[in-house]
Amino acid sequence: MNQNPTSSVASTEPVASVDQLMALLADCADAWDTPDRSGDPVSILDHGLQVAAVLAERHPEDAELHVAGLVHDIGHHLMPGDEAGHGEHAASAIADLLGPRTARLVALHIPAKRYLAATDSHLALSPESARTLGCQGGVMTAQESTAFEAHPDFTAAVALRRADDAGKVVGLRVPGLDTWWPTVERVAAAAASTHATRSTCV
Repeated sequence: MNQNPTSSVASTEPVASVDQLMALLADCADAWDTPDRSGDPVSILDHGLQVAAVLAERHPEDAELHVAGLVHDIGHHLMPGDEAGHGEHAASAIADLLGPRTARLVALHIPAKRYLAATDSHLALSPESARTLGCQGGVMTAQESTAFEAHPDFTAAVALRRADDAGKVVGLRVPGLDTWWPTVERVAAAAASTHATRSTCV
């Protein structure tokens, strides 16, 4: 298993500001996980808003997790058609702005699906998620599952994946994109502060 998901090469430009990220998310109101819209029944923005809302309810103290849920599928918009790599593309795009943990959680939502497919006999994937499982590496082996359980972000990654599976309801009313602006700014500010502190200490 890739222990540093954000290290892989992705042909996407880093998102430079919160304003740019929110504009990108707004563009996702008319973007879908498959270019022909044959996949999941909600737009990338609707899906992200639903996932973020689920995570805010279930894990109210973890703002990085909430924001990871909000942005986790923007890779579908950045690199349409790359089912296997969309998590890594999204993580690469937001890592500088939102910090390494948020980026790791974004990248790990696909391995977490593979893990749950191996370990949760009651897992109910959407037809599109079930279809793409194979190209994303398939069900984890026992060895891969054990390694994934040892990852420091394991619990949060699984929480994100479970919210991902829940956040595909057509017409569900959840808080809109504007309500997430302060949280995204707070996570970005914390990431910038941590980066500045580390740079000063080098």
